[in-house]
Amino acid sequence: MIQFRDVAWRAMSGYDFEAVFAIANQVHPGFFEAETVLAEKFALYRNGCYLLEIGERPAGYVLSHPWTRGCLPALNALLGEIPADADTYYIHDLALLPLTRGVGAAGQIMAALTKHARVMGFPTMSLVAVNGSVAFWEKQGFVREERPELAEKLAAYEAAACYMIKELNTA
Repeated sequence: MIQFRDVAWRAMSGYDFEAVFAIANQVHPGFFEAETVLAEKFALYRNGCYLLEIGERPAGYVLSHPWTRGCLPALNALLGEIPADADTYYIHDLALLPLTRGVGAAGQIMAALTKHARVMGFPTMSLVAVNGSVAFWEKQGFVREERPELAEKLAAYEAAACYMIKELNTA
């Protein structure tokens, strides 16, 4: 594992969106989302939004929130609100700059989000895997879930995008 000094996830603040937007455009150039779309996720569910810093410089972020299993938010679209009947904890985006590879940051934040989802009583976590990330998500306990009704929305991400679920033991 690569060692850096001062590697830490912290709660995101409203002042972080310039950095979040810059990281999003660098890590996911093919999946553009407006800064207002990213900021809305923070406004709707701050407890699921974190910034990774290395030496106090932004190096990654995660945006996550409650959602409805089998339902997929459209790319670059405002959510409006968190559904009252939310039954899954949705990982909207985990974006890390290349310099973070090998420091364990992705595993750390996923462990924290999994714990949060369990404490909140969600039976599952869900996400869309892109950019060849399926193997990473499988290591985190996610499995592919076939949802033909999501084909059009998944294709808006990329041809290889897949919907994945992680069952949680909430007992």
